[in-house]
Amino acid sequence: GFGRQKGHTELYRGAEYQVDFLPKVKLEIATQADNLDAIVEAIAKAAQTGKIGDGKIFVYDLEHVVRIRTGEIDMEAL
Repeated sequence: GFGRQKGHTELYRGAEYQVDFLPKVKLEIATQADNLDAIVEAIAKAAQTGKIGDGKIFVYDLEHVVRIRTGEIDMEAL
C-alpha cells in the first residue's frame, strides 16, 4: 500500500512508470505487560529512519487469548 508517500515514478527501458504501491511490513506481537516497554523501544529504534513512512506503533490490551490447538487460555496461550 501507500500512505503519505503516494508512490513514485521510475524509468524502465526508457519508459516512465508510476509505482503506486510501496512495500510495507506489519508486526503483531502479543506479550506480557512487563515486556511491553522493551519491545516498543526495540521496534522504534530499529524502524526509525527519520523519513516519512517510518510507521506507527499501536498498543492495546488483549481481553482474552485462546490457543486453539491445546485449549490453553490467556497467559498460558502466549
